[in-house]
Amino acid sequence: MLVNTNSLVSITEANQNFSKVAKLVDEIGSVVILKNNVPKYLIIDFNKAEKITEASDELVTEISNKLINQNIEAYKVLAE
Repeated sequence: MLVNTNSLVSITEANQNFSKVAKLVDEIGSVVILKNNVPKYLIIDFNKAEKITEASDELVTEISNKLINQNIEAYKVLAE
C-alpha cells in the first residue's frame, strides 16, 4: 500500500487535534495514524469505504464464478 507522507499523523497529534485529521481526510482522502512510529490505524472518507466494499463484493463474485467454471462437472454430478 502506498502512503502519502503528508497523510501521516502521530497518535498524540490525532488525539490532541482530531479536527486537523478530519481536514486531512477531506483533502487527501485518508490519513494513517502512527503509534510508536508504526502505521496503526487508517481513517478514510466514508464514501471511499463504501467503494472499497463494493469492489470486494465484485471480487468475491468473480472468484465464485471462476470456481464454478473450474468445477462445473462436479456441480453437474451433485445436481443429479
